[in-house]
Amino acid sequence: MPQPRILKITEIFPSVQGEGLRQGEPTIFIRLSGCNLKCDFCDTQYAWKGGKEYSTDQILEEVKKIYRNFPSQWVCLTGGEPLVQDISGLVKELKKQDYKIQVETNATHYIPLPVDWYSVSPKPDDYAFQPEYREKAKEVKIVIIKNLNFEQVRRLRNEFPETIPILLQPQSNRKWSMELGSKLLRQALKNGLKNIRISLQLHKVYGMK
Repeated sequence: MPQPRILKITEIFPSVQGEGLRQGEPTIFIRLSGCNLKCDFCDTQYAWKGGKEYSTDQILEEVKKIYRNFPSQWVCLTGGEPLVQDISGLVKELKKQDYKIQVETNATHYIPLPVDWYSVSPKPDDYAFQPEYREKAKEVKIVIIKNLNFEQVRRLRNEFPETIPILLQPQSNRKWSMELGSKLLRQALKNGLKNIRISLQLHKVYGMK
């Protein structure tokens, strides 16, 4: 008899999507453990290690329990970096239950999955990403760290189709980061870059998880 696929999970919880174009939508989050980059500005460093082992069936049961009181059709797989684990079985089972699936990824890994929404956030220093995301991404988020400069924004804008928004997201909603984001947006406008936007972390404004 085949053994159930086991995933390491940091937490499963209901909230609203606080980032990106789906901002404000009720969402059930599955935060997977582990990350291959471990950026020093990460605001979920607690997900880098550890985690509780769950089978796919156990994860689905937790999602169903949440859904009874929080009937969101959206499930977001996040981390850490969710694609350092094999989430293909989980995605398949969630789709069978008619959930819409978002994956938040640093884009260094790509697995063909029936995902509804890829939220791609390439990370410094080289902001590398797998080429499949040029077509698969629904949005590209750039965290505004202190040494982010206009040339890095320009390069990412040029590497993705103009139809895919580039979102400048402040680091943990800090004032200096917001100010730098506004400056970069103005530079983008003056230099003719299309579909660049500033963003924020809405869940932190509302004091939500």
